[in-house]
Amino acid sequence: MKKLINTLYITRQESYLHKERETIVIKQGDEKLGQFPALTIGNILCFGRVSVSPFMMGYCGEQGIGLAFYTEYGKFLARVQGKQTGNVLLRRTQYRWADDPEKSVSIARLMVAAKIANCRSVLMRELRNHGDNELLEFAVKKLATSLRRVKQAKSVEEAMGMEGDAARAYFGIFNELFRGNDFTFDGRVRRPPTDPVNALLSFAYSLVNHECASALQGVGLDPYVGFLHQDRPGRMSLALDMMEEFRAAWADRFVLTMINRQQIKIDDFITEASGAVRLKDDARKEFLTAWQERKQVETTHPYLNETVPNGLLPHCQAMLLARHLRGDTEYYPPYYLR
Repeated sequence: MKKLINTLYITRQESYLHKERETIVIKQGDEKLGQFPALTIGNILCFGRVSVSPFMMGYCGEQGIGLAFYTEYGKFLARVQGKQTGNVLLRRTQYRWADDPEKSVSIARLMVAAKIANCRSVLMRELRNHGDNELLEFAVKKLATSLRRVKQAKSVEEAMGMEGDAARAYFGIFNELFRGNDFTFDGRVRRPPTDPVNALLSFAYSLVNHECASALQGVGLDPYVGFLHQDRPGRMSLALDMMEEFRAAWADRFVLTMINRQQIKIDDFITEASGAVRLKDDARKEFLTAWQERKQVETTHPYLNETVPNGLLPHCQAMLLARHLRGDTEYYPPYYLR
């Protein structure tokens, strides 16, 4: 089983990264902010105005250290990628499957079903913990109906339509999940997020997307060619496909925890002149620290029946998807909350 190693989140603006012997050095001007052995780092995520030396970029590509750049809001900008790993025959199979509507939908509907099931699990957990709520109960029933329907989807477009209906039902009552604080949610707004909850969700989804892309590349799959999301220049469609399984199960639950435990407060946000909302620097560090801790928490994988850290769940799913494409398993088992 792959070992979970560290991710560096660089949020200090005007930071500069370079290599010094076998270590990664982070500086701001003449001040050294940190120095880490390269062997202990699996990914480096840079937010905002962060510079990296060309030699450092080349070293990350050579050593398989993921290096990605995001805006301060968490919007993905670019990745540095070294040599493609894995068997080229696996990627050729992936491309053939992506071009085959019947094979594509066989995977797409399972991913959508897992997303709907996980959304439903989040709502049911709220009902168990806090008692009856008519709005939540109605949404749970609606999601159960969507879950039954998506299993019969005949095309990717039909599965995507059902996913959209389920997402509207889920986010339509998301406001009910906040406990005694100043946060409100009136619907999903993405580019850019215009309220604190959407800012947190978008930020968390960016982090999950990176984890999924890294996991897919690690097993030799192409994160840009998916089965559910259509091809688009620059879009990591397969990473977005896999992310559907983790949106509610990982990102949404994490955001709700941070809000309801008051680890993130309403005054931890800045509204830009454009109307975009983002976390203040200190709050973003708090968020990322808690995210890294959550990745270390162990859970039992529902299909493999092995105890693994949360941070390795995308790697487990990428491995299972590769096995299915190679013909080692009859079905792809998506990730779902027990």
